Amino acid sequence: MSKYWSDFVHHLEPYVPGEQPKMERLVKLNTNEHPLGPSPKVIEVIRAGADERLRLYPDPDSSQLKQAIADYYSGKGHDIKRSQVFVGNGSDEVLAHLFMGFFKQDEPLLFPDITYSFYKVYCGLYQIDYQAVPLNAELAIDVGDYLDEEKPRPNGGIIFPNPNAPTGRLLPLSEIERLLQANTESLVVIDEAYIDFGGDTAISLVNRYPNLLVTQTLSKSRSLAGLRIGLAVGDEALIDGLNRIKDSFNSYPLDQLAIAAGAAAFEDQEWFAQGCELVISQRDWLNEKLAARGFESLPSAANFLFTFHPQHSGSSLAQGLREQGIIVRHFGKPERIADYLRITVGTVEQNQALIEALDTLL
Repeated sequence: MSKYWSDFVHHLEPYVPGEQPKMERLVKLNTNEHPLGPSPKVIEVIRAGADERLRLYPDPDSSQLKQAIADYYSGKGHDIKRSQVFVGNGSDEVLAHLFMGFFKQDEPLLFPDITYSFYKVYCGLYQIDYQAVPLNAELAIDVGDYLDEEKPRPNGGIIFPNPNAPTGRLLPLSEIERLLQANTESLVVIDEAYIDFGGDTAISLVNRYPNLLVTQTLSKSRSLAGLRIGLAVGDEALIDGLNRIKDSFNSYPLDQLAIAAGAAAFEDQEWFAQGCELVISQRDWLNEKLAARGFESLPSAANFLFTFHPQHSGSSLAQGLREQGIIVRHFGKPERIADYLRITVGTVEQNQALIEALDTLL
């Protein structure tokens, strides 16, 4: 705390990121990183780009990466143009820009009460009014809660992850379209950090709904958390608005290596598919092993499980695992999820170590 802080800074409640400990021989299952490394083609282009060209500024438009993203989704039948793609320094920066650009409206922003906690932080940072819409009894998003008898509920925008975090529950694409059909006067943002592990992307809908913006990250399914690359896909007018904000803040959010690496990650579809298949199969294995030990897990379409044990507190399990060199995410609040653990799907060896440690605790 400093006497030079403004009153605004005094009242900020910053986001608390997942722990990045420096312990040796640690089984790290707390921040949803991919268990495999990035595509070898990514490593290759980074090595090739580490030369005297680094003295030059990168392309402020990140054209190579935007084109690779557009080509990838067009190849999936979604007809996406480069002008419909925005990229930034991680999806958090993309979200920060769209919160500032689109959500300072007369009506409150709507998002779930249990969801990605950065949403509330951005509302505090940009002084955006919001309403947290409670998840239902199954800790799932109910689109009906965002509507009023199939009519738009007054709002200054709607945002939620799909699958939701930290629950991992997936909302069917048909439900997202139902929301879009009834809510045409404000922006709807679908935050798809985990979509590749079990869902269908809402990018398929952007050409039909000009108020839809879909955000994604390369940190999860493309194993590039260390490079910080995020993106948004939507109507050209929305992307133009994001570019106006970006160029008023930082014209060069991605460096040359990140641009080339991100493009290579989208181009190597075989490596990407193999990585997703591994995570899904290990998620199923881990879910089965946890259930056999009395855990109750929510259905997950992400690279993690949200689970609890009826006879053990979440805090005691998290601490017991930590003492054995395994860290998982325990949020502790709100009360409805106080006993849940969010466990990242790791490698085969990491998942086995988790189960063995739980056997010791239980």
